[in-house]
Amino acid sequence: MRPGKLIRTPILLAVGLLLTFTMSMTAQVQSQTTTSKEPFTRIVEVEKGEVVYVSGNDLILKMEDGEIRHIANVPESARATVDGKEIGIHDVKVGMKLQKTITTTTTPTVITKVETVTGKVFHVTPPTSVILTLEDGTNQEFKIPKDQKFNVDGQMVDAFGLREGMKISATKVTETPETVVTQKTTLTGKMPPPPPPPPDVPILIVLVPLS
Repeated sequence: MRPGKLIRTPILLAVGLLLTFTMSMTAQVQSQTTTSKEPFTRIVEVEKGEVVYVSGNDLILKMEDGEIRHIANVPESARATVDGKEIGIHDVKVGMKLQKTITTTTTPTVITKVETVTGKVFHVTPPTSVILTLEDGTNQEFKIPKDQKFNVDGQMVDAFGLREGMKISATKVTETPETVVTQKTTLTGKMPPPPPPPPDVPILIVLVPLS
């Protein structure tokens, strides 16, 4: 009787970090993001119970294992499909059989983000940082990770090879594994059987003798 929900559990992992940005990016930073999905797993759980008491929005069920479960304040929006008909909490009857099916799907994904920045060297403090002049004329400072290489006119150089006025480009690659978990809950049921017909009552016929 609950709508499906989506649960995202991020686990961050930076891989191949070629350039660390210390300020917000502008139009000179190109970004491309791709998502790859791994095989998913699916778990189906089924719970069955019989309605033994219902009053207003309170419901008491007797589960298959004998457990008595009290469900208080069932929302008005909750719905169940009973004998092919959708009903709400006020349509639930004692003796009704209910079955809740919970389907949990877990899908591992990897989000890969590639960012490329280009600019002209304004000032460099090797090997830790460089200030670039971007195409819009603004200057931005970037920290330089260890062993960072820069593309200068097709040549790969390190921070000590940078000179003021050089036009350079560098790339930052970040892989973010995430586990996407979706849950879908459905509630179905059957109406209680009709009461048995009353037993046959014999009819007493009194015979009055004719005088």
